[in-house]
Formats: sequence, C-alpha cells, structure tokens
Amino acid sequence: MTREDQILKKDRMLYTKDTLSANLVLAAIVLDALYFVSIYNSDVGTYYYNWVIGASIIYNLLFMLGAFLASEGVKNRKNGYSVMLILLGLMQIGRVFYLPTMAHEAVVTVKKEELVVMGDEQFYFVVACLVISGICCCAAAVTSYINNKTLADYVRSNEKQSA
Repeated sequence: MTREDQILKKDRMLYTKDTLSANLVLAAIVLDALYFVSIYNSDVGTYYYNWVIGASIIYNLLFMLGAFLASEGVKNRKNGYSVMLILLGLMQIGRVFYLPTMAHEAVVTVKKEELVVMGDEQFYFVVACLVISGICCCAAAVTSYINNKTLADYVRSNEKQSA
C-alpha cells in the first residue's frame, strides 16, 4: 500500500463508522443469546430452579444492554468503551467456571433415575459460546482502541501541518 493510499484510508476514517468493532460486539451478543437459550432450555429435575438462574438471567440482560451500548459507542468512535468491552469479555470467559461447570459435574435423581444435568455436547457448546463471546468483546475493544488512536494521531498531525 502506497503512502497516498494510507493517507486516504485514514482520511476516510473521519467520515465512516467503526463497523468492524460494532459487529464483533453484536456477534458477542448473539453468542450470549445462544448460550442462555441452551442453558434455559434444559430442564433436568429441579436443578436449575434456584437463585443462580435468577442471577444468570439478570447478568445476561445487563451484559446485552452493556454490550449494545458499547457497540453503539465504538461504532461512533467514542473513547472509553474499550475498557468496558475488555471487562465484559473477561467476565464472559469467567462465567465458564461457574454455572456450566457446576451443571456439567452435577447429577440429579428424578423418579429413582440418575440423570446428568448437562451432557458433554451441551457443555462444550455453551463453553464455546461464552469463550468466543468474550474473545469477540476483547477483539472489538482492541480494534476500536487502535482505530481511535490512529485517527487521533492523524487528526493531530493534520492540525500541526495546517498551523
């Protein structure tokens, strides 16, 4: 890529939205939705009927709300949403070690029959959803930060040249 192409690309950044970062966050939201549909669709005995599921539902709602807010923020090249996205991404990855892990290890007795709460297939699916969702959030944060820094440096260098 020539120097003129690089300048043109940076100049275009002034007038376009950061759709890559925004779309990565939206992908994280979709993966979170797949995760909780898989979890909440399971009904093995009364294992899931407790406060942990209530807290999980509230967390999912807050995650989706925060992630959508961050998606709109990074799309419009606002600073500060990268930190929020990193935190959301790390929290998504951390969730793997609580509900999915406990449900995968649990066995319940229903009508004198022992049932596994979460089989291997479902466990691997929900873990993949959470991990990829977290990675998408972190990747969106890094991409947004790099793009915003590049654009800020370009604007600053143009201001110095015109002064």
